[in-house]
Parts: sequence; C-alpha cells; structure tokens
Amino acid sequence: MDIIGMVPSFGGFISTLLAFVIALSVIVAIHEYGHYIVGRWCGIHAEVFSLGFGPVIWSRVDKRGTKWQLAAFPLGGYVKFLGDADAASGKDGDAISGLSDAERKRTMHGAVLWRRAATVAAGPVFNFILSIIVFAGIFAVSGTSPDDAIIGEVKDLPGYEAGFETGDKILSVGGVETPDLSAFYTAARETEPAPQVEYTVLRDEREVTVESVYPFPPILDQLQPKSAAIDAGLAVGDVIMSVDGVEVHALSQVQDAAKAGQGAPMALTVWRGGETFDVTLTPRERDLPTADGFEKRWLIGFSGGAFFEPPRETLGIGEAIWGGVNQTWFIAQSSLSGLWHMITGAISSCNIQGPIGIAQTSGDMASQGLTEFIWFIAVLSTAVGLLNLFPIPVLDGGHLVFHAYEAVTGAPPSDRALQVLMMGGLTLLLSLMVFALSNDLFCP
Repeated sequence: MDIIGMVPSFGGFISTLLAFVIALSVIVAIHEYGHYIVGRWCGIHAEVFSLGFGPVIWSRVDKRGTKWQLAAFPLGGYVKFLGDADAASGKDGDAISGLSDAERKRTMHGAVLWRRAATVAAGPVFNFILSIIVFAGIFAVSGTSPDDAIIGEVKDLPGYEAGFETGDKILSVGGVETPDLSAFYTAARETEPAPQVEYTVLRDEREVTVESVYPFPPILDQLQPKSAAIDAGLAVGDVIMSVDGVEVHALSQVQDAAKAGQGAPMALTVWRGGETFDVTLTPRERDLPTADGFEKRWLIGFSGGAFFEPPRETLGIGEAIWGGVNQTWFIAQSSLSGLWHMITGAISSCNIQGPIGIAQTSGDMASQGLTEFIWFIAVLSTAVGLLNLFPIPVLDGGHLVFHAYEAVTGAPPSDRALQVLMMGGLTLLLSLMVFALSNDLFCP
C-alpha cells in the first residue's frame, strides 16, 4: 500500500471534515441558543445545553443551574428543559407530577402557550438572524459597485498589455455605448468573442480608444462546490485558453462547448500565473433556478465576470442589513421552489444532499477562502432554519403545529397521540436522512 500517496487525500479528508464540523457547530449552537435564551426570558428553565451528542467530554453548571456541555459526536445539539424526557422535548410525566404549580410553569409543558411557542420558534428565527447578520456583514465589508463602468483593477490575464488605467470610465464596447455599468454588461454579452475588442474610455476629461481583451474572458472568478472544476484541480484566477484544441476568448465559448458536448469529456488548456497546463474534465448536469423555475445545464462548475474589478463604494448599515434580508429570503424562496420541483419531478431528487454532500460542500467552500466559507455557513443556516419549520413532529415546526392545535381546541393533543405522532415524525425524518445519504453515495 502506498501510504505516502495517501497523505494528500487524507489531508483533504481531514480539512473537509473540520470545515463541516465548524459549519455545523456554529449553526447548531446559534439555533439551540435561540431556544435557550428565549426560554429563559419566558421563565422556562433549561437543565442542559448540549453541543453534540453521546459521551460528555466537557461540562459546567452555571449559576442558574443549567449544565453546559460538549459531547463526543458534533453532529447536532439540543436544549433539555425542565420536565423534558429527552432531547426532542418529550414529556416526562413522572418528573412533572412531582413538581409544584410554580415549578410546572417553568417547564416546556406547564408554561403558558405563547411562552412555549416563542421558545420553540426561536431556534429557526435565530438561524435566519445569523444569516442576515453574516450577509449584511459581507455586503458592508465588500461594498457596492458604482453605477458607472469604472476600472478599479484589471485582473491577471494572459496577453494583457497596459491599456487601461485605474479610474477609466468605459463609454463604449465594440461601438455600443455604455452609459452605466448595467449597459456595459449588456453590451459585453452581445459582443462577438474575439482576441481584441475596441473600447472607448473617459480618462482625464478626454476620450481614449483602447484595444484590449474580450469583456467577459474565460477566467474563473468563483468555483462551485462538488463540481468538475474543483475535482480537476482548477483554482480561482485560472484562465481557460482552449477547449478541445479550439482557442477561446470568452466565457460564453466555454459554456457553449459544455452545452454542445452534452456531458462528453472536455480537454482544456489552462493558464495560471504565467504557465499553462492541460486538464480533462467531464461537465455535470445540474438544475439551475431561473425566473420561470429550473433548467438543466451541463456545467464545468465555475462562474466568471468582467476583465476588471470596479472600485467599491461603502455600503451603509441600513443598506447592508436590507441586502442581508433579501439574500436570506432569496435562499429560502429558492429552497422551497427547488423542493416543490423535486416533488413534482421537474428536477432531479439528487439535489437533496445528505451529510456527506454537505461535508464535501463545506470543504470546497473553505478551500476557496474565509469569506466564501462564512457565506456558506449563512446559506446553510437559512436552510437549517427553514427545514426546522417544516410541520414534521420532532422538528420545531411540528411542535408549533401542536401549539396551534392547542390554541384552537383549548387543550394539547393527548400524550398517546403525541407519542404516535412523534414516532411517525422520527421515522419520516430518518427515512429522509437515509434517502439523502443514498444521494451522496450514488448520485453523480
């Protein structure tokens, strides 16, 4: 056995596992803290706050009598409130029967209805709040582009010679006027691919003509997780020079080649930091969201952009938060749309990922940088918050349904009914987990 040859793969496995544990632990900790802190505000006593399951490796009891602990298996967590029989907030009838009236009001089964409902809803709500804060923070730090197509910094591209200067305002592309950045993107997409394109720029109050690279060159600005590009070892900043021996100058040419090949292997010549190398990869069919639903496309797994980075303008706190809210809403809306399209058979059920797929995605995002990894945590936090609101017994959404039933009828479901429903919900949840795990193992 080649032990030395296994070291890079083993290192990749460890980094992927570590990224997954970090992402999941942050999301679970925020979710459970939401339950804990709102429960505390509502006068419901938390006996245990656990990050992870299984044997306890560290614990301490705070002045309020809550035991904070880290457990051996960091694949979730829970808050066990007074009167709970288990981590799923099942009722411990024997324990509750021995409590006084005042003590019962400090349990998840004896507190007034609105307090219990608020405590249950707090977990998913805190997940959404985490997403909004993270997105808003990234937007605030990265800033926003100006309305005009202004050169901030030209990307590192093969064959590029000095022509543009920082502060140049692009007035036209290939003879098409570009009064603002949106018009530049439109003109760039409609320009025929060519080694050189003519630009008119405003520089020092005078118009200058510049012959330079195609507006959207085939440069890798971002890699998609679990993609052919990542598996082939491509990296952000790489530039694709040719596809199957045919020279390319535009991102659209690579996309068209992948579409025309319908999943056939593609031989790429790639430029990286002044050197070129060859790589062969096979595009993968993916379901992509559109304005009308989803469409299937063959993808290498990268996104590109313009040949330059525009200068960034500071974003106000209010604008950043609003951007965070919109981004969180977009992810939730897209997730629900994707789920509906899977149920109706419009897109493949392989879009559902299990723990292996999520772990691989975590590692892929972490490998691209801290900002990308933090962004992924926010995306996953939204997904976890949304999942927990599904009306499945065992999940928070199921408990909220029970509370709604109690609000309408004046009494909670019977203990027997709750046991049956909780068992059914657990069975359904485990079945979904097995299905997602099979996707991880068998889907392309």
